[in-house]
Amino acid sequence: MTAFRVWLGAVRPRTLVLALAGISLGLLLAAAAGQLNPVTALLTLVTAVLLQVLSNLANDYGDTVHGADTAARVGPERAVQGGYVTPGQMLKAVLLSAGLAVVAGLFLVRLSFGADGLLLAVLFLLLGAAAIWAAWAYTGSARPYGYAGLGDVMVFVFFGPVSVLGSYFLQTGTLPAWLFLPATSAGLLSVAVLNVNNMRDLAGDRLAGKLTLPVRAGLPAARAYHAALLGGAVAAALLAVTLNWRSGWQLLFLGAAPLLGTHLQAVLVRDGARLDAQLRPLALGAFLFCLLYGLGWLLAG
Repeated sequence: MTAFRVWLGAVRPRTLVLALAGISLGLLLAAAAGQLNPVTALLTLVTAVLLQVLSNLANDYGDTVHGADTAARVGPERAVQGGYVTPGQMLKAVLLSAGLAVVAGLFLVRLSFGADGLLLAVLFLLLGAAAIWAAWAYTGSARPYGYAGLGDVMVFVFFGPVSVLGSYFLQTGTLPAWLFLPATSAGLLSVAVLNVNNMRDLAGDRLAGKLTLPVRAGLPAARAYHAALLGGAVAAALLAVTLNWRSGWQLLFLGAAPLLGTHLQAVLVRDGARLDAQLRPLALGAFLFCLLYGLGWLLAG
């Protein structure tokens, strides 16, 4: 393969829409509240994508180093695993993506808070540092938390509350309590994407000692958990609409329900390599869910 195709594969473009889901939701809800700065909104999206790229590259590096990516891997071949990129080269790419994320984050904080919002700026910089650590430490660190089964928790936190609440606050300077409900929806859908990935890799992860939920609880329990994640996302979104009813436009997100339902039907009967084809529709479904939810609130006025 050409170098471009190798690095494009390592970046994993199909996961990038998931990084945009929660951010887009937060920004659209801010727009519905009448407050949206296009420049800071764009910088927020760029920073989120760079953090996702960092996470993907660190995962490529870490899973090979820690023995999860072997020749028996079920999913798509990774760059380091396939010998297209050395661990050292991948580590340099991780550092580069981290540096770019830091630069984008600094510009974002500077534009959002200026010289007067020093305390808030420091808090968001600490949050950004935590996001970079989480992206690296999932599989790249000496003691990766993903191998202890904590990936679900971290994905929920950073792709749910941090993404939605953080992007909303950067625009409005407020955090209404009801916002935690759609943030929960975004987080649960993101965890569902990770769960499909972990169900697909169950056999290899078990051999590598990567104690994901499917490894700990087994495939039947992981399927039930998956259904609960999708159902919980819809329930939280409906509750937020019920508490803040304006018009039928707020139910626009239900347009993503058929896609999620078809996906769930497939997950309940497939395993191993056959689950790989479900990652793309779920990531797109999660993005569509968040996009339609935000647009519905915007149209509701």
